[in-house]
Amino acid sequence: MPENMANVVDVTASPQFEDLLKKTGKSLTVVHFLAPWAPQCAQMNDVLAELAKEHSQTTFVKLEAEAVPEVSEKYEISSVPTFLFFKSGEVIDRLDGAHAPELSKKVQKLASGAGGPVGTGDSPKEDLNERLKRLINAAPCMLFMKGSPQEPRCGFSRQIVQILKDNSVQYSSFDILSDEEVRQGLKTYSNWPTYPQVYVNGDLVGGLDIIKELVESGELDNTLPKAVTLEHRLKSLINKSSVMLFMKGNKEAAKCGFSRQILEIMNSVGVDYDTFDILQDEEVRQGLKTYSNWPTYPQLYVKGELIGGLDIVKELQESGELASVLKGE
Repeated sequence: MPENMANVVDVTASPQFEDLLKKTGKSLTVVHFLAPWAPQCAQMNDVLAELAKEHSQTTFVKLEAEAVPEVSEKYEISSVPTFLFFKSGEVIDRLDGAHAPELSKKVQKLASGAGGPVGTGDSPKEDLNERLKRLINAAPCMLFMKGSPQEPRCGFSRQIVQILKDNSVQYSSFDILSDEEVRQGLKTYSNWPTYPQVYVNGDLVGGLDIIKELVESGELDNTLPKAVTLEHRLKSLINKSSVMLFMKGNKEAAKCGFSRQILEIMNSVGVDYDTFDILQDEEVRQGLKTYSNWPTYPQLYVKGELIGGLDIVKELQESGELASVLKGE
């Protein structure tokens, strides 16, 4: 079978997920909420690939549960693998756990009433062009590649990621292996037959050879936007307010028990503080652990210095020192 089938899609963001549900309409969409570290999820991906061959009118979606928390929380995903079945944007069934025979049975049953692909004639072509336009303008600098910056899936993509990293270029990326329609459509749209492709402000710069030429001529710095280093970003964030709490969720809605407990303690002290939701930014979530040498959340900072997590805050509250610590005394 081909490495990537047109009806198997990797979803990495909430807007992409919502767009997909609209696009598939009344046809059956099966969503696999997974974790890359879980072997049972890898096994179920193989099952999904087989089902995709049998059910060409059904869309199969792979979605990393922790990477897209808004979607996982909306549909109350608490373990992996979990499968949700959609029609017309609504959940019509659910399967928790790695049960291949049960998954096959549900797909067989639910797909039997599924309609054909959405749209006929020229309309999908127009919709695709709109979508491509939106994608190439999704960030000031967009890289269309095979795989992701963390896991490039071809030598050319690996080389271009390294060049962008070495030159501190700020960019977003799209995995063309996750969407055959985009993969083929963008070649025509941009009149550029190969990947990777780099766009700046919606305009095509070129592929790997062009980027290499820009490096050699010294023009790359003026062509592509520079990234703010992660360390600089983290420093700015922890100093954004004299008391900063990095947590899952925010002041209005904590999204884990530890964050909820620390909010209750902070609110009881009556000191002003700001929060940052680490679920909204994976780079900050992982980077701050290394920066502060503190592996868990929540994390509390006062005047740019790490105080600690929930246990430390509890100890300070019990000893009566918390108010003075928060005031920086």
